[in-house]
Amino acid sequence: MEMENIKICSRCVLDTTIADIWFDEAGECKYCKIHDQLEKTHQLGVDLDNELARIIQKIKDKGKNKKYDCIVGVSGGRDSTYTLLTAVKLGLRPLAVHFDNGWNTDISAKNIKKACEKLKVDLHTVVADWEEFKDLQLAFLKSSTPDADIPTDYAIYSVLYSTANKEGISFILNGHSFRTEGTSPISWTYMDPMYVKDVHKKLGKFKKIKSFPHMSLFKLQYFIWGKGIRELRLMEFIDYNKQKVDIVLKQELDWEYYGEHHHENHYTKFFQSYYLPKKFNIDKRKTELSALIRSGQISRIDALKVINSGEYKFEEKTIEYAINKLGLSMLEWKQIMNSPIKSHNDYRTLLPLIKLLKFPIKLAVKMKVLPYILYLKYAK
Repeated sequence: MEMENIKICSRCVLDTTIADIWFDEAGECKYCKIHDQLEKTHQLGVDLDNELARIIQKIKDKGKNKKYDCIVGVSGGRDSTYTLLTAVKLGLRPLAVHFDNGWNTDISAKNIKKACEKLKVDLHTVVADWEEFKDLQLAFLKSSTPDADIPTDYAIYSVLYSTANKEGISFILNGHSFRTEGTSPISWTYMDPMYVKDVHKKLGKFKKIKSFPHMSLFKLQYFIWGKGIRELRLMEFIDYNKQKVDIVLKQELDWEYYGEHHHENHYTKFFQSYYLPKKFNIDKRKTELSALIRSGQISRIDALKVINSGEYKFEEKTIEYAINKLGLSMLEWKQIMNSPIKSHNDYRTLLPLIKLLKFPIKLAVKMKVLPYILYLKYAK
């Protein structure tokens, strides 16, 4: 299917606006193939239920005689809130961990508070120094890559692993599911500690970030291999249906929806609804809708209607709020928007090393030390 010289996958709605996409003889894209491989390793049914039961028992055994047996990162969004609820229902004793990057919406703050109170879960919040974090965000905007929201993701991972290490907790529960969020193309989103450090060193003003831990490659390896900290994508072990989950969250936790996927954060809302579509022609709705098509939660026809109905809607006040909060003049903002587009390949990253170590990574995946998607997306 072709529209205005853009080829669209015959199965989902991903298309050739993605630089690294390819299609098979049936017209199905690379990311549909990744989904199918993930389905093989996480096929819903009795076997997966039994595997989850074994993992939950292992978490309980590892956390015996400790105050907490796992960590759940919470943002106030659907995925993290339902992960927290599911963990409690499975009999786990989670510590909720939140990274406050200075962009929380009132709804997200209320959602976190209500969930933790109703589930009787302790909350640990790490608040970033605003000037430091703003400097990191500005550096990534000036980098002219589509990775301008990576500082938050990077900080969250750093905080989760560091907190797990400090508390002696062996498991971090993640709310991501390939069935509802899909796999983000590497040309749309890339992250590693060397990349973050290089962009900040070249384009930031602060020499070092002190308000949250820096996750170096060495430190990550120490946490994984030395301390045995594991990450579990809990939602990939259950039949995770967005519409059904929203009803459950509202009924049990008085949870509120915030309009669009990941719009519980002001910066992510600005980033996904305005910055990415306007500067890079990246519409992240396509990734989520494609995942929902593959998992049978929406028809391809209905997904195409959403995409073809127009650009990602944004509010002018959201843009003004973000630019003012970042301390940018309109001239500086126009310079950012008009600067030549770059990618992670224009900066130092660990990607060449990851590709070189694809066989050790594959082994680590088989040992369930690393998530399978890491191999599929970066090393394969």
